[in-house]
Amino acid sequence: MLSAAISSEPDKKTYLVAVVGNPNAGKTSLFNALTGSRQKVGNYPGVTVERVSSVRELGDFSLEFVDVPGLYSLEPVSADEQVAVEALSGESGARPDLVICVIDSSNLERNLYLFTQITELQLPTVVVLTMTDVLESKGKKVDIPKLSTMLGVNVVSVIAHRKTGVKELESEILGIIGQANKSRKFPWRSQSSDQTFLELRHRIARSGIDMNDAEFDQLFLTTEVEINKDWEEHPDVLALILEARSLPSDVSTNDDTVSERYKWTSSVQAEVIVTQSRKARFTVTDKIDFVLTHRFWGLAVFIGVMYVVFQSIYSFAEPIMGWIEGGFSKIGEFVSPWFSGSPAVQSLIVDGVIGGVGGALAFLPQIMILFLFIALLEGSGYLARAAFLMDKLLGWAGLNGRAFIPLLSSFACAIPGIMAARVMPDPKSRLATILVAPLMSCSARLPVYLLLIGAVIEPKYGAVWAGVTLFAMHFLGLVVAIPVVMVLNKRVIKGKRLPFHLELPPYQWPKWRDVWLSMYIRAKTFLQTAGTIIVLMSIVIWGLLYFPRSLESDQKFASEFRITKPQATFNEVDQYVSAKRMESSYLGQFGRTIEPVMRPAGFDWRLSTAILSAFPAREVVVASMGVLFQQGSEVPQESPSLRNSLKDATWPDGKPLITIWSAISLMVFFALCCQCMATLATVKRETGTWKWPVFMFCYMTGLAYIFSVGVFQLGLWFGSR
Repeated sequence: MLSAAISSEPDKKTYLVAVVGNPNAGKTSLFNALTGSRQKVGNYPGVTVERVSSVRELGDFSLEFVDVPGLYSLEPVSADEQVAVEALSGESGARPDLVICVIDSSNLERNLYLFTQITELQLPTVVVLTMTDVLESKGKKVDIPKLSTMLGVNVVSVIAHRKTGVKELESEILGIIGQANKSRKFPWRSQSSDQTFLELRHRIARSGIDMNDAEFDQLFLTTEVEINKDWEEHPDVLALILEARSLPSDVSTNDDTVSERYKWTSSVQAEVIVTQSRKARFTVTDKIDFVLTHRFWGLAVFIGVMYVVFQSIYSFAEPIMGWIEGGFSKIGEFVSPWFSGSPAVQSLIVDGVIGGVGGALAFLPQIMILFLFIALLEGSGYLARAAFLMDKLLGWAGLNGRAFIPLLSSFACAIPGIMAARVMPDPKSRLATILVAPLMSCSARLPVYLLLIGAVIEPKYGAVWAGVTLFAMHFLGLVVAIPVVMVLNKRVIKGKRLPFHLELPPYQWPKWRDVWLSMYIRAKTFLQTAGTIIVLMSIVIWGLLYFPRSLESDQKFASEFRITKPQATFNEVDQYVSAKRMESSYLGQFGRTIEPVMRPAGFDWRLSTAILSAFPAREVVVASMGVLFQQGSEVPQESPSLRNSLKDATWPDGKPLITIWSAISLMVFFALCCQCMATLATVKRETGTWKWPVFMFCYMTGLAYIFSVGVFQLGLWFGSR
């Protein structure tokens, strides 16, 4: 019986149980049924392929269940399959003490091919038969006792989402774990192969050596058993041993044996599948696919589904994010008086720590809503159809159909979009998708667009052009992403686009347990990894904006302002002092330093500093501009006073700072620049290294600068003609 308690015995061995199977065979549902929510998500040592595991107590044993990446064969063609093979062979860590081989009963022939290879590893194995309910809906069933006899291992039928068969599987695990490994023969081998081993046994017997079946199998088929030195006195017998040991590896790589394996799996399927009743020629899945995989109607439905997903992420998450931000703002207001005697500590706690935690949690609703939809679409079988439809549209750019979902998700927020890139079939296409996902205009850029469009575009050109500008800013990232992907694939990542092989599973109702577990585990992982980095970096940015600061400098700033404006109110003086504090802060000084570089794009030190202050999260840009342009930090993007201040702002020579072209230049910069610490932290978490987030930040910043300078200089050229 499973127990939530973990053994406290320090010397108690933890047995490793690998859950293995083809993609879409029901492996994850079984893993969830065995482990529940006590799962740990990490990466395999040295690689970025995700490793999901859980340590549980089963009877008197401590077991670590590991969900091995799905694969079709032990001859890997991609990085995740390579990791799966290494996990089974023990090359990437401990060798499994038990293998749970998950087999889809509705695709028995194909699934059994992997089984034939797994058993050659000579690991204790139990077969779990899934999708029996799907098979029964087709009027068929599996003769499980006969299948068990033909496979030579115990077979358990499990319907994970109903918990059917889980207890029986636990009993089988208890009966096998910790027992001595029993070597097995390979029933899929041809009679000629069996005859070869029989002849070897006869030749050894003629040499005066007799052994039983178990001794023969252990010596000749289990290659990790060392050859006794006594055999060296019998070179002829030693040669026979080496000859016999070479047969399994020869078999596993021989094309004739591939055919032999499939011939055997086909015969097993024919023997154990029992037809109970005749069903219609076309199943419900076939009929639905006539529409959903149609070249026109399928694409139309797909666009509609993706629109609902995108709109839901944006609409449903926005009020929740507002509640989170408002809640942390109230917490800050409540805590602030406690530290009134120390302004620096007060600002650190309220703006740095509480603000940082609130900023990290604000992303959580989008992540949970995104993975809710991904789990629903995947669990229903529709996600595979969507990838099939989009493959041809994105293939020419070096991506396949699965990339569209992460890119679409990134329009709401790049963080869940990057995390959604896990659906990509190989590491290089996943990396390419991650590197261009932040080019999609996320919702955090929207306040900047609305502020500048409302201040400059709409007053002069009207609401229609304001809408066109807003659409163009969102469309720009997608247009730029296509050539960027092509360059990345050809020059940087240098990966080949693998053939797009994808099984279309039958449609079914999503398993709600799997859906909620997926949401819970992803949210927990985000908070434990990216969330921690967000909080730490928020404190760093707070320090750069806060220091240096002194009472003397504040008094000096206030005196300067009162000299130029004697009738100024207290609020006006406070706003001026706040602006001067930011200007003289380390970040403000850096803004002054880089102004000559940013000037060709139409940015002065104030806009440059606002850009720098947006690094923790773009949401702070409007607040930064409110301080920099002397309107206070609590200013919404639709504030007329802030818009007027932007329109009234000038260069030192009196020329307007914000013009049509400088406004477009600034929006283009925000559209293409990766000004989001949370995004960079997520990329680091997903890739396992800082190399790619640094590369992404550099190339996107370079693109943003080049495009902004180009737009502004083009505007100056048109204005001078």
